Amino acid sequence: MRKELLAVVSLFGLTVLVSGCTNYYLVTDPASGKSYYTNEIDNAGGAGAVRFKDETSGSVVTLQSSEVKEISSKEFDAAVKAQAAPKK
Repeated sequence: MRKELLAVVSLFGLTVLVSGCTNYYLVTDPASGKSYYTNEIDNAGGAGAVRFKDETSGSVVTLQSSEVKEISSKEFDAAVKAQAAPKK
C-alpha cells in the first residue's frame, strides 16, 4: 500500500514539474528583421531551419536562418499584447 501511494505521489510530482516548465522565445529573421514570439521551437528537417507557431498571428512559420533568444514570461506577454493591439 505504501509503495503504491509513493508511486502515485511521485508520478504526480513529476507531471507537475514537467508541465510547469514553459520556455518563451524571441525568434528573429535576420534577412527581414521581423520578430516572432513562440513557446515551442521545432527543428524543421535539420540543416538549421526552425519551425514554430507565431503567437501573435497564429501562423506556423519556417525560417532557414534565424536568431533565437530565450526570454522571460513577462517579456513574452508584453510583446504579444503589444503586437496584438490595434495600430492607429
